[in-house]
Amino acid sequence: MADITRIVQRETDPAAAAALAASGVDPRLARLYAARGVREAAELRTQLDALIAPAGLANIRDAATLLADAIARQEKLLIVADYDADGATACAVGLRALTAMGARVSFIVPNRFEYGYGLTPEIVRLAAEQSPDWIITVDNGIASVDGVAEANRLGMRVLVTDHHLPGDRLPDAACIINPNQPECGFPSKNLAGVGVMFYVMLALRAALRERGAFAGKAEPNLADLLDLVALGTVADVVKLDSNNRVLVHQGLQRIRAGRMQPGVKALFFAAGRDFAKATAYDLGFVAGPRLNAAGRLDDMSLGIECLISNDDATAQRLARELDALNRERRAIEGDMQAEAFARLEDVDAAEVEQRATLCLFEENWHQGVVGILASRVKDKFHRPVIAFARDNEGNLKGSGRSISALHLRDALDLVSKRHPDLILKFGGHAAAAGLTLPPNALPAFKAALEKVAREWLAPADLNRQIEVDGELGDDDLSADFVRRIEAEVWGQGFAAPQWQGHFRVLEQRVVGEKHLKLKVAQQGRTLDAMLFNYADRLPAKIDAVYRPQMNEFRGETTLQLVLNHWA
Repeated sequence: MADITRIVQRETDPAAAAALAASGVDPRLARLYAARGVREAAELRTQLDALIAPAGLANIRDAATLLADAIARQEKLLIVADYDADGATACAVGLRALTAMGARVSFIVPNRFEYGYGLTPEIVRLAAEQSPDWIITVDNGIASVDGVAEANRLGMRVLVTDHHLPGDRLPDAACIINPNQPECGFPSKNLAGVGVMFYVMLALRAALRERGAFAGKAEPNLADLLDLVALGTVADVVKLDSNNRVLVHQGLQRIRAGRMQPGVKALFFAAGRDFAKATAYDLGFVAGPRLNAAGRLDDMSLGIECLISNDDATAQRLARELDALNRERRAIEGDMQAEAFARLEDVDAAEVEQRATLCLFEENWHQGVVGILASRVKDKFHRPVIAFARDNEGNLKGSGRSISALHLRDALDLVSKRHPDLILKFGGHAAAAGLTLPPNALPAFKAALEKVAREWLAPADLNRQIEVDGELGDDDLSADFVRRIEAEVWGQGFAAPQWQGHFRVLEQRVVGEKHLKLKVAQQGRTLDAMLFNYADRLPAKIDAVYRPQMNEFRGETTLQLVLNHWA
């Protein structure tokens, strides 16, 4: 395929940038914030009192009352977790907070290969073996109409805490907390599952305080759980609006100070990362994948046990097991990726280029890794991609990743409405979604999804676009400015800054068999640079999109550029 990449400078509102600078924000950072939609300095506050109050969440007071009553009666609570990092951290937050507030609470996490996603009737029957009075879902449940009905039939009450988009019908739960449910006026619709659970625990503590439950003893400090909230929020790639940035900033501050759960510390240790210099990158690309590896290849209970352990030695042992699973996951992913790219190379390039979507399937692919594969293929071809694997029942289990121009969950919803018998079940977000198809339905599904994408997408949407923050002046390319950038919280919906520049390539050599280490010159200044996952020789002059970083190697810290694109 021809690589048609447009470099576009982010638009900055000069008035907003000026107002931010006038309020004391570094003018260079003010321009970056204004280009990301920040209009006033209050949106940049990261203190805990900047969080939106829990009262804004629909039904939150009812949930707190129900849980406070359950604790008073010593009813048995059972958390049903999801099998990704968001679900694991949400479960850990619930277990730690509820235990600290006097609850009888335990958890189960379904094996994704046996039970699938959400609170299914099968999982409810598994939960019933523990005879709980309450089932509390975390990061799932909003679409579990049949599962909640089964729980009601068996005499268990259900509290749903979730953040996924609801279907046409809500489950008949005792209470539902989800900022995306109808008629919920909570200003931030971007809470991760762990963020929702944290808010429920805040409301519960307030309810218990009103009842005098903490008289004569210290209240549990829920802020101590913000390392878990930050990890789950970043790992789930939800939009980092101002409210989520407070949660992530506060969590990172605690991690950097060494005030974190033993399991989070152990994840950093297993990865060889310095928690004192933790950034959102470490949460999303270091700790998060190691936690996710348990749910992808084995059983997420391993990850949850790591996060709830209070013993350093136990947490480190579990983190090493998670690290080993992550290495195994990378090997499996590498084989699947090579197979997928080889298959696409066998197809006429013009044919691939003419398609608006890509659906891939091989009998030997691992159903726990197809989501990562879809993400890699989407990044290469800039199209919505769904990768499928065979599940234990012989159906096709797909995981998809989309480009910004196509809301994948809504696209699946339209396919389902047009072809009611084609999709067995589906759910997800704009950028990522999952589904299950009958064994032989892939050709029909591919055609149906392609038709929807063709209706919704313009040809230009299928061309890659890279947003930059202009060109960085030589005076601004300094260690002080780079450290300020690295101290900020960047991520989904609040993209880390990157700039465009013109460089002469002075030196280049391959390191680690697949990366280029460079010396480049710009305006008479020589800089170190890295181009990852590219080992061919560059021309003498390049235009590049880059981000500066402080690189530590053998005890020495130097400024280097990481090239994200070149031409």
